[in-house]
Amino acid sequence: MKIIIHRYNSICEPDLIEAFRACGITVIEERIEMEQKSISASERIRSLSELILTHQASFVFSVNFFPYISEICQRLHVLYVALSVDCPVLELFSSAIRNSCNRIFLFDHTQYERFQPENPGGIFYLPLATNVDRWERTLSSLSEKDRKPYDCTISFVGSLYKEKSPLAGLALDDFHRGYADGIMEAQMQVPEYSLLEESLTPSLIEAIRQADSSFYRLPDAFENTDSFVAANYYLGMQVSSLERIRTLAQVGQEFPVDLYTRSDTSDLAHVPGIRCRGGATTHTEMPRIFSSSKINLNITMHSIRSGLSQRIWDILGCGGFLITNYQSEIPEYFTVGEDLECYENTAELLDKIAYYLDHEDERLQIAEQGLRKVKERHTYIHRACQMMQVLFPEAF
Repeated sequence: MKIIIHRYNSICEPDLIEAFRACGITVIEERIEMEQKSISASERIRSLSELILTHQASFVFSVNFFPYISEICQRLHVLYVALSVDCPVLELFSSAIRNSCNRIFLFDHTQYERFQPENPGGIFYLPLATNVDRWERTLSSLSEKDRKPYDCTISFVGSLYKEKSPLAGLALDDFHRGYADGIMEAQMQVPEYSLLEESLTPSLIEAIRQADSSFYRLPDAFENTDSFVAANYYLGMQVSSLERIRTLAQVGQEFPVDLYTRSDTSDLAHVPGIRCRGGATTHTEMPRIFSSSKINLNITMHSIRSGLSQRIWDILGCGGFLITNYQSEIPEYFTVGEDLECYENTAELLDKIAYYLDHEDERLQIAEQGLRKVKERHTYIHRACQMMQVLFPEAF
């Protein structure tokens, strides 16, 4: 079997290519967007169309959904398989999502429930995964000296979302600013329930839209997306930023925390326990941090409503001990207290940090069990096989 993979330099692409090849599939890479950043739309379409016609592939694959690829595949009568690794994804509102060629896999079940009715035979649920083999190759070659700089009591690796949250910089009037702040504070009190989109008023949406000339409207959306954009790309990003900063600040008041981020950390400069370490490279430094930290924290961004973020899978895949905020899909894949730990509020998080710092044997046993489970059930090879079973049930 032969497939074409559209590449745009997603960090997941090499792992998925490796997984497909492990399944005996020939992978042809379409790399024009990686190599020519200023390529025109017409040239992008021509390049992919020529590859499809030349190689007669079984399907075209991409990380995340691209409406133009779907339209090309629809016209050329070839399957288009997209594995979504982000949330939110505005492109899912494109009318192209309804094309019969699509086989789209979404990792957040709440997101899946929202979009699946638009294409019942073409949209599926599939959780994210990790590449345990990659992490083992990286970590096995390290000496104790290599690992030492990454020894942490508690670590967090990831964005604080300040640079991704445009809301704070908008020139809103006092009424709309106050209303937006009130909605966000209410949301942080009930993290298990998403109330941002339903709480937005037409007036607030319009105020945000008028205040930001880059407020985006998808040209071919099958419904008005203004409330979705305002809730997820403006208020939701700000909520994610506030949640991470406040949580880390409270933890840093009690325990030493190594923070690896390229975000602005000025809001945490006063916290005595936090040491800002700058960014961490994904494939080299990140696994060292995950494997060397006594406790790895995960604070899921707000727009991932029920699913498991990539950080969860990668921490476990590196053999790290994980404490994460609770997500409703976690019990479907892991046993809390055996494979990982969860918290529902900051007080519980602080209690569990203190407990596991005092119970090393239990902590190490949980980390070992978490690694074993992802290695046995949740690698990219598992996900590639699961996608193939959906696409070609008789052959796989």
